[in-house]
Amino acid sequence: MKTLQNFFLFCSGVEHSILEKCPSDRNKYMGIGATVFFTGVLAFFSSGYALFTVFDSYVAAIAFGLVWGLMIFNLDRYIVLSMKSYGKWWRDWLVALPRLALAVLLALVISKPLEMKIFEKEIKAELVTMEQEVYKTQEDRLKSRYQSQIDDQRAQIAALKAEISTKTEARNELVRQAVQEADGTGGSGHKNLGPIYRAKKAEAELAQAELDRVQAVNLPLIQEKEGAVKALETTIQTEIAGLQRSRYDGMAARMEALGRLTNSSAAILWASLFITLLFVAIETAPILVKLISYRSPYDFILHEHEHVFEMANLEKTTELANRVRNKLRFDTETGAHLVMARISAEKALIDHKLREKLEELKTKPYDWKLGSLGE
Repeated sequence: MKTLQNFFLFCSGVEHSILEKCPSDRNKYMGIGATVFFTGVLAFFSSGYALFTVFDSYVAAIAFGLVWGLMIFNLDRYIVLSMKSYGKWWRDWLVALPRLALAVLLALVISKPLEMKIFEKEIKAELVTMEQEVYKTQEDRLKSRYQSQIDDQRAQIAALKAEISTKTEARNELVRQAVQEADGTGGSGHKNLGPIYRAKKAEAELAQAELDRVQAVNLPLIQEKEGAVKALETTIQTEIAGLQRSRYDGMAARMEALGRLTNSSAAILWASLFITLLFVAIETAPILVKLISYRSPYDFILHEHEHVFEMANLEKTTELANRVRNKLRFDTETGAHLVMARISAEKALIDHKLREKLEELKTKPYDWKLGSLGE
């Protein structure tokens, strides 16, 4: 039990040497540490399930899930231990805002794969529909490649059949007129096989001959084009049968299915929303606990401990700055004084040399012809 308590305290990022001085805060930080730990566990399961849908391997899912869970655990632990109470609510909230934003982002990332696991049955049913839609799209795209050829062949077949039908109707009309002329039900109205009948019969025979000629030409063409249409349809069916029908259940497909379900079902939408809010509450709970809690003895001792180091560091840096500043001033002023002294000495030496020269000129006259002083 003691080991478990120490482990949760480690998860909270608390400093044991300071916590020993204020045991009343022990339970508070144990609760915070437990929340951080279980958030990491949830992150492990969430990422493990998500990665299993990608790799289809338990080993890869467990390995990468463990890495992801440890990373989330470490990040949450750092967020919590970096939160300090300053005794001013506006400053505490200002410090907490970016951490809250990061915690919400982590909650959204963790919750989404677990949502997909919770609604797995509904998602699988939706994936079947989506898979059928994908296959239908593939088939339609494949058929559209040959549809123009099939439509062209069928249009030619229809034109050839229409020509035969027109010739057949013309022949039938002429035969009908010849028969009516023969039995007296039409034409001249007299029952006879006279010249009018013979003329109409001749026209009917010509029409029959024209129909036979058209059929002799068109029927083979119709059979040829119908064969071409069947060949194209066979090609379409062969290519459809050869399409790659892989399983449509990847990570992106499941997320899309969940999105379609939430758009079509208010119940799933509300359930998904509450699951997300639950994870947001779990992820932000340690930060909120620190924000809404009064400053505890641990906070005061920690502040005092850090203040001692801060003041010691300030004293050391100030002392070093003063030492450097004094040394710079000493070097500057002594250097300036040394330069001025050297300048004064040099000036005195020059004046002395000039005076000696003047005295020499007074005692020894200058010979203008020789250009030198006389002896």
